[in-house]
Amino acid sequence: MNRHHPPGVFRRTATAVAAGTLALAGAMALPAADAHADTTAKGDVIANLWEWNWDSIASECTHVLGPAGYGAVQVAPPAESLKQSSYYWWDVYQPYSYDLNSRFGTAAKFASMVSTCHKAGVKVYTDAVINHTAAQTGTGYNGTTISSKYDTPAWDRADYHDSSDCPTSDLTIQDYANLTQVQNCELLGLPDLRTGSDHVRTGIADYLNSQLALGVDGFRVDAAKHIPEADLAAIESKLTNTTSGTAPYVFQEVYPGSTPQPADYYASGDVLDFTYASKLKSAFQGNVSDLASIESSGILPAAGSVSFVTNHDTERNGLHLSYKDGDTYKLANLFQLAYKWSTPTVYASWEWTQSDQAPPNASGFVTNTDCASGSWYCLDRDTAVVGMVAWHNAADKAAVSNWQTKSSTVIGFGRSGAGFFALNNGSSSATYTFTTGMADGTYANVIDGGATKVTVSGGSASITIPAKSAVAFYNASYTCTVGCDDTGGGSSGSTVEATFNEYAPTTSGTSVYVVGSIPALGGWDTSKAIPLSSSGYPVWSGEVSVPINTSFTFKYLKKDGSGNVTWESNANRSATTTSSAVSLNNSWNVADTDATDVTFHETATTDWGTNVYVVGSIASLGSWNTSDAIPLSSASYPTWSKLVIVPKSTAFTYKYIKKDGSGNVTWESGTNRSFTTGSSSGYSTSDTWK
Repeated sequence: MNRHHPPGVFRRTATAVAAGTLALAGAMALPAADAHADTTAKGDVIANLWEWNWDSIASECTHVLGPAGYGAVQVAPPAESLKQSSYYWWDVYQPYSYDLNSRFGTAAKFASMVSTCHKAGVKVYTDAVINHTAAQTGTGYNGTTISSKYDTPAWDRADYHDSSDCPTSDLTIQDYANLTQVQNCELLGLPDLRTGSDHVRTGIADYLNSQLALGVDGFRVDAAKHIPEADLAAIESKLTNTTSGTAPYVFQEVYPGSTPQPADYYASGDVLDFTYASKLKSAFQGNVSDLASIESSGILPAAGSVSFVTNHDTERNGLHLSYKDGDTYKLANLFQLAYKWSTPTVYASWEWTQSDQAPPNASGFVTNTDCASGSWYCLDRDTAVVGMVAWHNAADKAAVSNWQTKSSTVIGFGRSGAGFFALNNGSSSATYTFTTGMADGTYANVIDGGATKVTVSGGSASITIPAKSAVAFYNASYTCTVGCDDTGGGSSGSTVEATFNEYAPTTSGTSVYVVGSIPALGGWDTSKAIPLSSSGYPVWSGEVSVPINTSFTFKYLKKDGSGNVTWESNANRSATTTSSAVSLNNSWNVADTDATDVTFHETATTDWGTNVYVVGSIASLGSWNTSDAIPLSSASYPTWSKLVIVPKSTAFTYKYIKKDGSGNVTWESGTNRSFTTGSSSGYSTSDTWK
């Protein structure tokens, strides 16, 4: 099969060509196989500006991505979606119509963004949500009202899979190892489009072609594993060329699972490599020396994959690293840009406390990205990342060479004389002599914007690498021009994110805070205590940037509407940070010395908008009060899970309930479940809804 490889950079002259080709685009059909990228081309780095609005993306293309040398930008789904009162991020993965007026801006602003990015030399790839439509009825961001999830402006009931295709009683996926269920049943109750129908294929292609006509260059296919590859190939065969005259680039989300496999989709485009990101997390939270064998570790072939360090799902479910891991996360991104493998992506989005939390918005409509506000983590413009994009482009197709493992935390390698890169994942600076493969001379270190230099003599260099950082060079005259002295809008290099989770039922008007011994936690000054969010009530949560490798004490308190303070009665709690994010799970008035943890696992299918909770006979489980039941996470749906802090050596009874969007409670049937904790830790249950 012949694979066409579009160029890595959208040349600035292409904009002029686009105007002449636009009128012809509708008549230019493409073969389904033309959906792959040149994985080693200059300018292939994708900036994933996840759920930024169109105005902000246009500005970033002009002022950051284009000048920095990014090849493309990945943007959110450009379609009208569900609009509900909490404005969750996942609303945009519930399409209401294929109208391009969305929570990110109008259709006109979308078209302007695409044009602006092209003028900056940056391609635009959109997130294509084509497996399903919305599970929840209501009103969309462009005013579309849906009263039946099987009746939308684009589709009727016959356009969705039904009981003749899906063998489960409620049409939802219940067995993720069953290929028929995975591809013909409903993911989380989302109506599953009958993509085997030519009518449906044509409708999807029309939606994608409307974007191609505006200049879109390719698509990230959401939930691709839930669509048969043959159906995707048939849809792609109906697509037009891009306005630059090439086939649209396609890369597909095939989430890990027993079936189907990533290799099943190579004929339709590249595949996002979840294993690559998992290997990076393992190495950077363990020994980076393991990266010497990354190519044989089970990652996907370079020619058929797109790499990433994290994405919007995996940063929330803990599968991969995230901005909360501080410089460990950034360092993994620098390695990805340095190592010659598949098409790399750099993820930039907002900071969050609750996994469902919406991006900064006004009545649901996403507001402009402000990288200095502390609400967004703009890794794409970080000085070191920008430097490594330039380094990556300069290294181009040069092979990895001169690999050196100096310790479990320090490695270095070259790119056959085109550049050299060394990293230190340790907690203190490290000095080693490296064989660089570079010509003798003095080079600028791109990691700090060229502020420091490296001298190569006889092909070798003595390099001091700061803790949790890197040194990289390729050009004697490199000077930072974009993102200089920028840390991406996130934590400083000496801090990591500590997430505080406290189970604490309260009365109306009373809130929960955390205060502690370090300045970041108010220095025991209750007026400077950090307020926690009640969005996951009765679990109160919040993130605080705390120093790395630091021990501190802390405690929770409650403040009522008059400012009266109530301290929890147990002794001060203690914690010690490393260089990775830390999560502290506690329960009101349960002292650390008296506490243990039970992770509740409940397998239960639900309709969209319905969640599963655990409630029980002890105070830590709500004392049978359903309003104080503990919400479980659906990250591993259909298994719902949550770690709960309970007293040691205690017998209790418990049960699971479901709550829908209106707060209606459904109890599981049967007698109460029972559990007894001992004096150790790490207990868990494995239950199934009854």
